[in-house]
Amino acid sequence: MLKEKVATLLNEVFEENQSLFLIDSSVTPDNKVKIIIDGDQGVSLKDCIAVSRHIEHNLDREEVDFSLEVTSPGATEPVKHNRQFQKNVGRKFQVKTSEEKYEGTLTQVAENGIQLEWKTREPKPIGKGKVTVKYEKEIPFADIVEAKVKITF
Repeated sequence: MLKEKVATLLNEVFEENQSLFLIDSSVTPDNKVKIIIDGDQGVSLKDCIAVSRHIEHNLDREEVDFSLEVTSPGATEPVKHNRQFQKNVGRKFQVKTSEEKYEGTLTQVAENGIQLEWKTREPKPIGKGKVTVKYEKEIPFADIVEAKVKITF
């Protein structure tokens, strides 16, 4: 019952602020509610507070005792939602498929997948030395096992 009520309240919040979207939500058997949200322009502390207050003010603690945590995804968390890819165009990604692992710059997000681009140094076909080769790879969302933004300092 609590999970359905939380889902309904989240839908209300996302209808009101359409730049926000749900990454994950869970309700444990001892009524610990954890919600992870993201936004097309990122998530501010105000966004987390607004979601938290909307849920907390519309649930009756007399009816069910619960704890509530509303967060944004961490920098090292895998990208799970297609809208997260869109806001990270131009950033470096590590993408694992069931067959291979790719590392490159996210250049495009399409309806059914992403496009990565990277450069590598390879031996010249004839003669000594190396030449820079540019690669592009389209990866369907269905093939992505895990995708993470690669943080460089």
